[in-house]
Amino acid sequence: MTDKDLGLQDKKTDKELYSYQKGAIDQIFDKFETAADDYHLLYQLPTGGGKTVIFSEIVRQYLKTHKKKVLVMTHRIELCKQTSKMLTSFGVSNKTIDSKANLDDQEDYSCYVAMVETLNNRLNEEKLDISDVGLVIIDEAHYNSFTKLFKFFENAFLLGVTATPLSSNKDLPMKGNYNELIAGESIGALIENEFLARADVYQYDMGLTSLEVGSNGDYTVKSSEDLYSSPAMLDKLLEAYRKHSDGKKTLIFNNGINTSIMVYHTFKEAGLPVMHLDNTATKKQRKQILNWFKETPNAILSSVSILTTGFDEPTIDTIILNRATKSLTLYYQMIGRGSRILNNKSKFTVIDLGNNNYRFGPWGADLDWNTIFSSPDYYMDKLMDDEAIEGQFRHELPEEIRKEFSKSEEVYFDIEQVYKDATFGGESSKVVLERSIEQHAKICIENSEDVYDALALAKLLEDDIDNRIDVYAKCISKSTYNFLKWLRDDYKQKLKSYLRSNFDEVFEQIHGHPPEE
Repeated sequence: MTDKDLGLQDKKTDKELYSYQKGAIDQIFDKFETAADDYHLLYQLPTGGGKTVIFSEIVRQYLKTHKKKVLVMTHRIELCKQTSKMLTSFGVSNKTIDSKANLDDQEDYSCYVAMVETLNNRLNEEKLDISDVGLVIIDEAHYNSFTKLFKFFENAFLLGVTATPLSSNKDLPMKGNYNELIAGESIGALIENEFLARADVYQYDMGLTSLEVGSNGDYTVKSSEDLYSSPAMLDKLLEAYRKHSDGKKTLIFNNGINTSIMVYHTFKEAGLPVMHLDNTATKKQRKQILNWFKETPNAILSSVSILTTGFDEPTIDTIILNRATKSLTLYYQMIGRGSRILNNKSKFTVIDLGNNNYRFGPWGADLDWNTIFSSPDYYMDKLMDDEAIEGQFRHELPEEIRKEFSKSEEVYFDIEQVYKDATFGGESSKVVLERSIEQHAKICIENSEDVYDALALAKLLEDDIDNRIDVYAKCISKSTYNFLKWLRDDYKQKLKSYLRSNFDEVFEQIHGHPPEE
């Protein structure tokens, strides 16, 4: 059988395979030769590592060395088109199975590319002959929608490829559908060898305990929109953009269309070049928006879950996670959109407004994918919940307020640690707030000429006082509304009294002389 008979043409791509890609192909072909014909193999490689290039070369070589056909499955039309184009560039003539496909000529092809839902319909209608398919490749294999098709390919070798071999459904672990995982090159190694850009991450401490988790295991759109559409959160987003990414090409991920639209209006009113894109846009609108985004150097695109896969724009400088997620896969997909490398781009910026960096660790951390694949419950159970994450936050004074206390080397006071030390020493918990009041008074006096200055500074500490009271209430496990209100009012009154009674004495201790009359 000739290459033409196999559906192979001259290779039209100028893509050269890198050493790690060749190594992966060798490992996978070794499994073709040594494992059972119906073996299910999973291959992991980070976003931007070239998974489509690897499996396109695998298809080309497989068709040369095996007398079987190949089927490639994708879950989105964009990926279907991209895959077909890539296969063609590798000299593999292929038939796209979409809703409009005429299958009369299916026998003329040795390679099919199909959308999962369309393929399911065609197979149930018995309109596609798959009796001669020996290899099935599943792109973005972590999606569970593919598993319903496995029954049609009981005698074929299944090769799943994904950046994150962790199922979104805890009840459907990937180890239940695949015999083995081959983990590819790590993000760290790809960065080190200049295949991917490095991420500079700016993490904001976010209060997310109002978010609710839905049946899919991730935060609900409604609770996310209630939080992220608030004026305070929109202001925080704009402020974060101004501080870390002003004038740079920025892609914003939101959880909810209404939030994204409000983000669009917030940036538009600030005079910034911004557009909004969600899955209700027509193909024409989507194309126009993405062309504008590509061609505009300082473009800002506010999006909703539509650009996490099948979207490649290397000129992106900043990714803003204006949402929280409990999905490791989504976390890596979103940040991965900025990791494409260019001649003049070796790093990119990530602004995290969802505690995602705290939840999953830094993007590019050395994750043990084989352990995650074999023990997904163990990995998921180790992730901190929002309350635990927020319990580790160190409350800092806002920059503009911190400037008013510039003469103080340290303004932070660790309520939790002081509480632990006090109770361990057999002291009453009341001493915790007494010592906190003394420390607040000290930093006010350090930055004042007289007691009136100190009292004015004390008024700037209201948010810091509220935070300390909240932490203290958790320590003593008592947090009713009335009790907290009483504690706050009592604290503020005692701080004022302390300043009035002790200003001269503390001032002299600090400066070595009494305040000037």
